[in-house]
Amino acid sequence: MEDYVCGEGLSVEEETNLMMFTAYSDPMSFEEAAKSSRWREAMELEIKAIKKNETWELTTLLVGAKGIGVKWIFKTKLNENGEVDKYKARLVDKGYTQQLGIDYTEVFAPVARWDTIRMILALAACKGWSVYQLDMKSAFLHGDLNEAVFIEQPRGYEVKGEEDKVYRLKKALTDSSKLPCRQKEGNCLW
Repeated sequence: MEDYVCGEGLSVEEETNLMMFTAYSDPMSFEEAAKSSRWREAMELEIKAIKKNETWELTTLLVGAKGIGVKWIFKTKLNENGEVDKYKARLVDKGYTQQLGIDYTEVFAPVARWDTIRMILALAACKGWSVYQLDMKSAFLHGDLNEAVFIEQPRGYEVKGEEDKVYRLKKALTDSSKLPCRQKEGNCLW
């Protein structure tokens, strides 16, 4: 947006909103994020959550199996006043490299659809119910896997002396093909 909007002719309120939405530039790569202590801390929190939930185990890649790549996604989260609430780093698998019927048979994401959320809010409004919000940290790390899925070790968190090993997922990671558009990679937009 910064590249296409000069701000000429905007009201003070519109200019403030524009600044609020363009003031934070999230890193687009691990190398860029690793230069900042706040993003390194965010990555550390993501790795701790993954370990706490026993999401994976380090192993040798099985003969004939292939490891899926992983990448970091970074997002500055703002509160209702447009101020920085937190810096979120998410480790995602590059699931778009898999083929339906060969590498997987179904997709599962333990999150609510927007249609469901709207219906529940409408019902709550009609019935006069109170509605509460919560942030489920690392919601994707709670989906158990039955299949043997192997991922590469994440950039910056390779186990020293065992760099040739991969992680076997015991629980699901967020598939980057399910994330909002952010950056161009191959023929996919993130």
